[in-house]
Amino acid sequence: VQLQASGGGLVQAGGSLRLSCTASGRTGDINSVGWFRQAPGKDRTFVGRILWGSGTTYYAGDRFTVSRDSAKNTAYLQVHSLTFEDTAVYYCAAGPTRFGAIKEPYEYKYWGRGTLVTVSS
Repeated sequence: VQLQASGGGLVQAGGSLRLSCTASGRTGDINSVGWFRQAPGKDRTFVGRILWGSGTTYYAGDRFTVSRDSAKNTAYLQVHSLTFEDTAVYYCAAGPTRFGAIKEPYEYKYWGRGTLVTVSS
């Protein structure tokens, strides 16, 4: 499975952004897709995840929305009410787990390369 994240860039504080994560290869192995982010000098943290079959989501906060388009093998992350603290490299990840919060990096087998989001004033 290969994952390609896109949609990062320079965004204004207070606005929203949408990132995409497109999977290719053995996509049948994917039961969950998660989003993580890593701010400069900090650890990678969980943002949200979606179960691929049911579409059930789980979030680290209420400013995030994760969705998916199964026909396009693509998952999306929306971040609302952006602040400077949202500046980070955002990663999508996919894995075989289909139950639980699935919020730990070790629960994901495949990782994309990340896309940088910079929030400016």
